[in-house]
Formats: sequence, C-alpha cells, structure tokens
Amino acid sequence: MLNIAFVGFGNAVVNYHLPYLERKDQINVKSIFRREEDRIGDTEREAWYPDILFTTSFEEVLNDDEIELIVICTHVDSHVAYAKQALEHNKHVLVEKPFAPTVEEAEEIFDLAKSKGLIAMANQNRRFDGDFLTLKKVIDSGVLGRLIEIQSHYDYFNPQHIQKGFGLLHGLAVHTIDQLYSLFGKPEAIHYDVRSINHPGESDDYVDIDFHYGLLKTTVKCSLAVKINHPKFIVHGDKGSFIKYSSGHQQKNPDGVTKASFEVEPASNWGELSYIDENGIEHNESVKSEITDYGILYEKLYASIKTGAEKPVKDEEVLAVLKILNDGVEAAKKSGCSQ
Repeated sequence: MLNIAFVGFGNAVVNYHLPYLERKDQINVKSIFRREEDRIGDTEREAWYPDILFTTSFEEVLNDDEIELIVICTHVDSHVAYAKQALEHNKHVLVEKPFAPTVEEAEEIFDLAKSKGLIAMANQNRRFDGDFLTLKKVIDSGVLGRLIEIQSHYDYFNPQHIQKGFGLLHGLAVHTIDQLYSLFGKPEAIHYDVRSINHPGESDDYVDIDFHYGLLKTTVKCSLAVKINHPKFIVHGDKGSFIKYSSGHQQKNPDGVTKASFEVEPASNWGELSYIDENGIEHNESVKSEITDYGILYEKLYASIKTGAEKPVKDEEVLAVLKILNDGVEAAKKSGCSQ
C-alpha cells in the first residue's frame, strides 16, 4: 500500500486525480492539505470525500510517517517550495505541470531528490489520454508507412475572454508538447510561431510550434479562437492518413464528485484510418478508441517507488518540455515588437 497526500484541492485534484485513484487498491489517499484562506466559503466539497482527512497544517502532512508520496497541485509559483519541503522530510513528490517555473529550479528539485534517494516526477498524465493512446496504437502498427506529418490540436473558442498574461503554453500546450516529445524525443529543430493576438507582446494566446525530425514534422497547435470542432490528431504518412477527435470521458458534477468513464467511447468518435497495404489494396477503417485512465501513471510511479522500476516520466523529458515552454513565451513577447 502506498499512502499519499495532496497539496491543494482545486480542479486538478478533483477532476484529474481522485476519480482515477478510486480504482487503485494499492494506493490510498490519506490526507489533503489546504491553506486556511482557501477554505473560506468552500468547505462543503470536503464532505464529498469522507474517507480523506483534510488539514490546514502542512507540518502535519510532512510529519506523518505513513505518507510516502506528496502530490503537489498548486499554482506553479509554489511548486518548488512545496517540493523541497516534502523531499527534505523524506517524501517522494509528484508535481503538477508545469513542474517548475524554470529549468534551473526543476534541476534543483531533481538534484535534491537524487541526493536523498527519493523520486521527484512531473504529473504528465495526458500520456494516458484515450485519444493519444489510440494515436500511438496506429503509429506502432506501421500501416501509415514513413510518417511525414503529425498535427496535435488543443483548441477552444473563447476569444472575448483572452486576457493579458502568459498561460496558454503552460496551461494547455504543455500536455500536447509532452505527448509528442514522449514519442519522438529531442527534435533536430524547433520553429516557434507563438503570438499575442489580443495583447501584443503580453500574452501567448496563439501557439503553433513545429518540431522537425528529418522527414517528419510534428506540430502543436493551441488557440482560443477555434469555433469549429477540429480533430485532436491528424497524421499523414507515405502509405496513409489517420484522424482522431478528442475523447470525452468525464461527468463533472457541481454538487458532487467527478465520475470518470472507463468504458470504450461510442464508435461514432473512433479514429478514421485510410491506407494502402503492401499489396496495393486500399483500406478504410474505424480504429477502436483506447480508454483514458490517468491512474496508469500512478501504477507506474508505484512500481518506481516500491520496486525501483524506471520512472514513467524522465527528468530529461521534463527539463526539455520546460525549455520549450519558456522559449515559446519569449517568442510571444517578441511577437508584439513590430505591431
């Protein structure tokens, strides 16, 4: 059994952690730390989780010998401080993305963890999105031949509420950048088209980043001005193409806990695959969707803590993604210089 504690009780914890840990018998959520000021006017939700101890004392969590892993789900500005305190108290840490504000601060956390024989890892749970797992399945099959282009979209339509500040890269694009980086590793070249559409030089509200791997170009696109539903993934190879729309799998309830579905989504939203086989025969198929389960990351982390298995998210991947995010912000700042 692995006893864990959360720092924070916001959207990430309620929607992207707790619903997936209900099914993991080897993992027990013992406590959740919330600052006293965060509880003002927001205590009723705690009753939805009667088996979890809520506390306003971080020291209580740090000094609980039963807790082995602390999961940090606060604003990025506090990630480093909480992670260092947890590691100093001999707790493993899982930190929400973005892992740290800078590459240098992330390296400090990893170095501290290594010096104490502990694990520090980023929560790149989107590697276990059903649509991404379906994409991997198609790529691994080899039916598309040599890959030429992959587009990954994470879009919304909310242009009237775009505000100043840099958050689109670190809040949304971080998911898809990590997904593609986990597949193909370090690119030979990166081209940034990150712009401040509404607030020149003061926001990152349009993201279009190309990663070059020889013949293959992968692209991460993220925008708040996309009105028509766009495929999550578009893939072209020299033998065929594949598209997949985003997989919905949650039922959010403002008056109760979020429920995650672990059933295969309807066939109407399965991927579309068209290719020519080695005999010159054309195939047009629906590709059954894989199931989203962010708890898989916890299973793999459990194995790392208990058996010494390799971490599912490597330090060098976290550092590389952080650098891409920060370079993208710099590109956005420069985008306003000529306007």
